[in-house]
Amino acid sequence: MFENKIVLVTGGSRGIGKAVAIEFAKNNANVVINYTNSDESASEVINHLKEINPVGKFEAIKFDISNHDITEEKINYILEKYDKIDILINNAGITRDSLFMRMKESQWDDVFNVNSKGIFNCTKNVVRSMVKNKYGKIISITSVVAEMGNPGQANYAATKSAIFGFTKSLAKELGSKNINVNAVSPGFIETDITDVLPDAIKKKYMEMIPLSKFGTPEDVAKTVLFLASDDSSYITGEVLKINGGLYT
Repeated sequence: MFENKIVLVTGGSRGIGKAVAIEFAKNNANVVINYTNSDESASEVINHLKEINPVGKFEAIKFDISNHDITEEKINYILEKYDKIDILINNAGITRDSLFMRMKESQWDDVFNVNSKGIFNCTKNVVRSMVKNKYGKIISITSVVAEMGNPGQANYAATKSAIFGFTKSLAKELGSKNINVNAVSPGFIETDITDVLPDAIKKKYMEMIPLSKFGTPEDVAKTVLFLASDDSSYITGEVLKINGGLYT
């Protein structure tokens, strides 16, 4: 499905980003993952992708997407090496939770620098190549928290809400260039974030979900794959919810 396509997945060494990279590898894409911390985790992902698709091109590149100059340098490296980036998955994100009255300025700034400025940095440095090639898919990962809010996550919810406006505005700017811009909004997904929740909290959230279960990273990844495929060529400016019916 994605033969000869070059995909960049930010935050691709774990969780949803890892699942997205795996789905693309299964469908014959060439995948570059960005990561920030764990060299070991990134290496494990790349080895797994090579096992899935021995003839594919896979690479992990460590850089901080909140740093504009470094992001520009690394994305230029990818463009020079692979000649293009067909699909950009803006997945990387962080949390720095605190009740707002106790929230430090650094906690606010850290989340905005990665979750908002990071998307700007990556998209800004990829989009010109897409316009030149008259083809591109840009998919950003937002969150159900952007719509429903969550105590202690005013900073995180604000950055995820920003993705809604970013996606719709950019879709209008780039539609005539044959570039689709969409987002997916996961609900409660089984990742290392939900793993540490107390059982009582998990039970409370589960009762709010009509399907009575948390989603998996694979659920999100398959939706991302759909939005990146030609099957969704007439969809742009949309935010698809993957939440088991939560907040319907």
